[in-house]
Amino acid sequence: MNIPFVDLKVQYNSIKESIDSAIQNVLNETSFVGGKYVKNFEEQFAKLYGVKHVIGCGNGTDTLYILMKMLGIGSGDEVITVANSWISSSETITQTGARPVFADIDPDYYSINEHLIEGLITPHTKAIVLVHLHGQMANVEFVEKLCKDKGIYLIEDCAQSHFSEQNGIRAGLRGIAGSFSFYPGKNLGAYGDAGCIMTNDNDLAIKCRMYANHGSLKKNVHIIEGINSRLDSMQASILSAKLPHILKWTEQRINNAALYNKYLSAIQQIVLPAVRPGTKHTYHLYVIRAQQRNELAKYLADNGIETSLHYPKILPNQEAYKYLNTKPEDFPVANKYQEEILSLPMYPELSEEAIQYIAQRIAEFYKS
Repeated sequence: MNIPFVDLKVQYNSIKESIDSAIQNVLNETSFVGGKYVKNFEEQFAKLYGVKHVIGCGNGTDTLYILMKMLGIGSGDEVITVANSWISSSETITQTGARPVFADIDPDYYSINEHLIEGLITPHTKAIVLVHLHGQMANVEFVEKLCKDKGIYLIEDCAQSHFSEQNGIRAGLRGIAGSFSFYPGKNLGAYGDAGCIMTNDNDLAIKCRMYANHGSLKKNVHIIEGINSRLDSMQASILSAKLPHILKWTEQRINNAALYNKYLSAIQQIVLPAVRPGTKHTYHLYVIRAQQRNELAKYLADNGIETSLHYPKILPNQEAYKYLNTKPEDFPVANKYQEEILSLPMYPELSEEAIQYIAQRIAEFYKS
C-alpha cells in the first residue's frame, strides 16, 4: 500500500465538476485580478466564519507582514512568537524592522507556553504573533487577557487552524486580526499561493486592503505606498468551490484522528497528540512524538508511507537567527521535541484501512 502524506488529487476528483466549472468561468470572463470572484469568496468566507472583514492577499506570509505594518510595528519594536513554527511567523516580524522574540513551547500541546510570555515582555514589545499549531488553538483566552493588560496587540496566526475553536470561539476572532494561509496543503487550500486577513476592526480592514493593493482603494489614487499582494481571481474561484465542503472535511479529519488514536494507543514508544480541554482540534497535522524518530520515518517510507517533519529545526536554531544569540537551554522543550516529532498522513479522504496499515507498520517497527 502506498499512502501519500496529503492526497490533493483524490480531493479534486471528489468535486471535479465544481472545480472545473470555477476555473472555466474565470477563463471565460478573463477576469484574473480582483473583480467579482475575489469579492464573492471574501464575502462567503466572512459569512461562514462569522467575521466582518476578509481581505484576500497573495499568500499567508504577506498577511502577517501587512497586519504588523498597518498596526504601526517597526524599527525598535519587539514581537513575541513561538520557537517552533514555519519561518513566516518570524521573518515577517523582521521585515517590518522589528525584532522577533521567541518563547518555548507547551510540553503537552506544542503551541507557545503562555506562562512564559509575560517574562519576555519589555517596554519595546508591541505584539504577540500567536501561532495555532497543527490545527489546535494555543491558549488564546489567557494570551488575550495578557495582551489587554499589557496594552499590546494580539495577532493570531491561523495558517494551520481554519475553523479550530477554543470554548466555541474560532481561531482568528479573539485578537485584533487573524492571518490565514490557503496554501494547497491547508485544510482549505487553493491551487497556488493565497491567503487572507480576517478582522472585525473596520479601520484596520481598510488600511490592510489599501496597503495590499499598492496603497490604493481606487484605481490610480494612492493614499500611501503599499505592496502588491492581491488574491487572484482563479484562486478565489477555486476556494469558493471548496468552501461548501470545508466543514464536512474538517469532521472527517477529526474522525481520522480518532481512528489513529484507536489504533496507535497501545504503542508505548510514541506519544499521541493531546487535545487541550475546551478546544476543537481540526488536525491540519497529526503529529506524534516517537522514539527512534528518523529510523521509524525511514521504515515507514520503505513501506510506502510518506511522513513529514514539522519542524526538524526550531526557528532560534536557524542560521537566520544566529544574531539573536540564543542558547539551546533557552528553549529546552522545543529543542528536545525537534528530534522526536513526526507528522503522519492526514487528509479528509484517508481511509480507515490506510490508518490501520500505518499503525500496523509502526507497531511492527518497534517490535523488530
